[in-house]
Amino acid sequence: MSSTRTRGPFASYSRVELAAALNRLTFREVEQQHWGDLVRLFENPGGPKACWCMVWRATPDETKKRDGASRKAALERRVRVGAPIGILGYLDDEPVAWYSVAPRQTYRPLGGMSEPGDEPSTVWSVVCSFVPRWLRGLGIAARLIRAAVSHARTQGATVVEAYPVEPDSPSYRFMGFVSTFRAAGFRELGTAGTRRHVLRLRLDR
Repeated sequence: MSSTRTRGPFASYSRVELAAALNRLTFREVEQQHWGDLVRLFENPGGPKACWCMVWRATPDETKKRDGASRKAALERRVRVGAPIGILGYLDDEPVAWYSVAPRQTYRPLGGMSEPGDEPSTVWSVVCSFVPRWLRGLGIAARLIRAAVSHARTQGATVVEAYPVEPDSPSYRFMGFVSTFRAAGFRELGTAGTRRHVLRLRLDR
């Protein structure tokens, strides 16, 4: 067994064993009964417990309160009323990954684009993701994208839009890398600002 050890609930796993374990990864939409799992994941070392994935979805009033507690409360309010916010990845019932995927209309302007035939209500966006450091580098990003696309399709999406950056970007890296989305079949339409690219995947119904 490799001497390399991971942190977290799978501390006894080698990297090779952990990579194999990812075949057991399952995904669930974040609903009220999963809120505690989301909190536990976000409060991991390095987790998004400052922004709570609210930067792109805050209302004008919510932007006035930028502390972590206020953002956490704002996200919980959405979950409590059944608003779609994203999916959690579970490994043996332990939450280990997060992806913000929801209708584009539920976010602030992301710099997305429109094409002929678009129905705005069925365009979904994949925005922020979080995976603990000990689980990175094992191909989980591609799994997250596939799961997000699958979830969006089941909810009636006809288009999934992403806003990734190049690997050398100094910011927005939590939105993923262009090459990963291209490998998943997304095509590039343009850019949003100076760093983010706009990529789309049109879904077959």
